[in-house]
Amino acid sequence: MQQDEPRDFVIATGQQFSVSEFVESACTALGLALEWRGQGAEQQGIDPATGAAFVAVDPKYYRPTEVETLLGDPTDARERLGWTPKTSFPELVAEMVEEDLKLAQRDCHAAAGGFKKFGATL
Repeated sequence: MQQDEPRDFVIATGQQFSVSEFVESACTALGLALEWRGQGAEQQGIDPATGAAFVAVDPKYYRPTEVETLLGDPTDARERLGWTPKTSFPELVAEMVEEDLKLAQRDCHAAAGGFKKFGATL
């Protein structure tokens, strides 16, 4: 990684995914069935077996309209460093889910012991 001149490199896949695709990958990692119903702010992720909604859209989290796209271009890193991504999007999401589950379990154990929780709960 030593270069003749210092420079910044964008480390990215060059792929773009929607929030819905992220949720779908997270549900897959958790072994949850998911069915989308509705459109826009009314869209919900439903458990097809029970009809219960467990994902909902909240417009307060919409990105500002001036942000057209968020996509990293790794061309420079690939051409100058020979760098290519080794982790796929589903693998990355599965790793994130696994770590969040560990944190949630930690907090549940802390709460059961009468200690302060710091984040999510199961």
